[in-house]
Amino acid sequence: MGTMLVDQLSKTNEVATKVGRLFQKRVLRAHERFTERVGKAYKEHIEKLMRPMTPWDIWTNWVQYTTDLTQRSVLFWDTLRKRGNNFAEHERAGKPPVLHFDYEVVLDARKFKRPANYALLEIVPPAGVKVDAQRRPYIIIDPRAGHGPGVGGFKDDSGVGVALRDGHPVYFVMFYPDPEPGQTLLDICAAEQEFVRKVRELHPDSPKPVVVGNCQGGWAAMMLAASDPELTGPLVINGAPMSYWAGAWSEGEDDNPMRYSGGLLGGSWLASFAADLGNGVFDGADLVQNFQNLHPANTFCLAA
Repeated sequence: MGTMLVDQLSKTNEVATKVGRLFQKRVLRAHERFTERVGKAYKEHIEKLMRPMTPWDIWTNWVQYTTDLTQRSVLFWDTLRKRGNNFAEHERAGKPPVLHFDYEVVLDARKFKRPANYALLEIVPPAGVKVDAQRRPYIIIDPRAGHGPGVGGFKDDSGVGVALRDGHPVYFVMFYPDPEPGQTLLDICAAEQEFVRKVRELHPDSPKPVVVGNCQGGWAAMMLAASDPELTGPLVINGAPMSYWAGAWSEGEDDNPMRYSGGLLGGSWLASFAADLGNGVFDGADLVQNFQNLHPANTFCLAA
């Protein structure tokens, strides 16, 4: 017992040392970038101030500034107008998935014994594309963040499109905006197990289906496979944060922002707290906001 404790303390100290060293390295790099950009901006500003200006230059600068301000303002408000119209149209349509492809509903988990707000869709191949029912089917699980079912297949050049063009039957796991009363993650996992069983039933002569998990759908796919390892075929995990502690220690300065976010915020208690504030419901839009906060420079800066 004493040896295990010593080993654990040694490992903890080693991890803390690595985290501190990496954090110091990235703070230094961030400071260097900041200093470089401030210096460049200051130099350009001084050069402009030192340059003699005529009344015509003042007038020209003012016209350019007001023109740019007007154009940007029009574009900004026009973008908000289009986004508002798109939102209203999507609401009136019943918030359907944003899939680029036609589809048919195979199973609706809202009607299961353990209901969940998920459904299994069969993707209808577009004109000119043929699929072989005996080839290994693909099941694509979309990420649950806000209301965006279909992002894994919202254009031809996507996971759905590539699998279809290669002749594979493709199924898509989508979700509805609001959870069923009392729904838990285990209910979703059970529903996805039923989806896989249904696909295997529809393709009895095919190998076990490939399960593709995008982002949050990646760890959903891992839960699915871990709960019944013999159920699925290969797993493909795309951009899935299986653990925000995983990753390399010494690669580029932009690595592993989830590690810092998780460490600074204290782990998963914040998600549980947000769900408590939502009367037992965690708003998936908070996930999207969290992603934005992981890289503020990318989110809030228009140009490098």
